[in-house]
Amino acid sequence: MGQSTGIAKGILGFPVAPFTETGRLDEQALFENIRFLVEGGLDAIYIACGSGEFQSLDRAEYEVMLDTAFEAVAGKVPIYTGVGGNLRTAVELAAVSAEKGAAGYLLLPPYLIHGEQEGLYQYAKEIFDNAPTLDAILYQRDNAVYSIDTVRRLTAYPQLKGIKDGIGNMELNICLTQEFKGRVDFLNGMPMAEVTMPAYLPLGITTYSSAISNYIPHISRLYYESLLAGDQSTLDDLYADVILPINRIRKQRKGYAVALIKAGMEIIGLSTRGYVRPPVVPVTKEHYKEMEQILAKALEKYPQKQKTP
Repeated sequence: MGQSTGIAKGILGFPVAPFTETGRLDEQALFENIRFLVEGGLDAIYIACGSGEFQSLDRAEYEVMLDTAFEAVAGKVPIYTGVGGNLRTAVELAAVSAEKGAAGYLLLPPYLIHGEQEGLYQYAKEIFDNAPTLDAILYQRDNAVYSIDTVRRLTAYPQLKGIKDGIGNMELNICLTQEFKGRVDFLNGMPMAEVTMPAYLPLGITTYSSAISNYIPHISRLYYESLLAGDQSTLDDLYADVILPINRIRKQRKGYAVALIKAGMEIIGLSTRGYVRPPVVPVTKEHYKEMEQILAKALEKYPQKQKTP
């Protein structure tokens, strides 16, 4: 197995899909939100993935999201896309991603089916075969959990560059990192990944997707730098003040992995207005007020530094 040329490292930004009250994709809001992430120091943008309500987008909206991301990013950081769902659609979206110049894609789970490992292998293989120029990242979650043997087979494809973990099986993570270290890069993709990063760091996993970076990227950066520096005192404060309180709300209802991000963005003044598409439901008024209180205290204690003109 050859060495991976690597994928973007650090804190990964996963923009939401902002909708209007009538359910239309709000392109201007999306542009502003992505620009906010880039200016906030995120190391890559993953567009039209889980946080972007991939499952609710049609083909035209998907392309608009990609076009908007490229315009907003303006070449400053790499862009990856979400690819998945039913196989034919996944192949088409991988082709769209390649045409538009994405660095790679995150392979989301196939539609509905809990397949055998052979089925998961064939699913990934066909998409790899049809998008040979794009870096691919396997996403371990839900009905797509690739075994050691299946990953070993897929490493025959040089475009397999990463594995993102969204299930938290540390035994599997240890086995994967031990066998494929140097061949693929690993990402922590757990919901509210800041909660679990201290468990991933000893495995050499220093890259993760950050939900809270959508609205408080400077706190994401403070957390990341404190983690790498071993600054336990700052980490303890951030857990107590920000991370665990938000995580407690996130766990209250299904779909809050998306809806709570939009609520946080709305609270700090970004253009999203909290609208989501079913089956995701918006944040309740009670939880919204709790988020307002958490963020008010967080921004008071950890203010965003003003940029020098």
